[in-house]
Amino acid sequence: MPRVKRGFKRKNQRKKYLKLAKGYYAGKSKLYKFAKEASERAGVYAYRDRRTKKRDMRSLWIVRIGAAARKAGLSYNRLISGLTKAGILLDRKILSDIAIKDMPTFEQLVARAKAQLPAKKGAAA
Repeated sequence: MPRVKRGFKRKNQRKKYLKLAKGYYAGKSKLYKFAKEASERAGVYAYRDRRTKKRDMRSLWIVRIGAAARKAGLSYNRLISGLTKAGILLDRKILSDIAIKDMPTFEQLVARAKAQLPAKKGAAA
């Protein structure tokens, strides 16, 4: 069987991992074996945390909407329910942005949501 030296293909693969590991501490940036391990682990964390970031942002938006809704005299779940019944299909990101930057518009949305909700039981009419 003839001997295969691999040549540039192996070198390119190693250069790729060392480039990915640039800036890592000590041997993780210099030695191929450790650079490969560190880069693969970093990739796993990056993939996982891109999904975690989406969850965290959605919960942040919900907290912001809830705080603004309470300020306008309505709970978060009643606001979302009223908006859905009114046919206003804004996602949480946009609602949160409106609540932060444009409170008068948000109050108009709250008023539209309140109009769609039935009156609370036991409330004086």
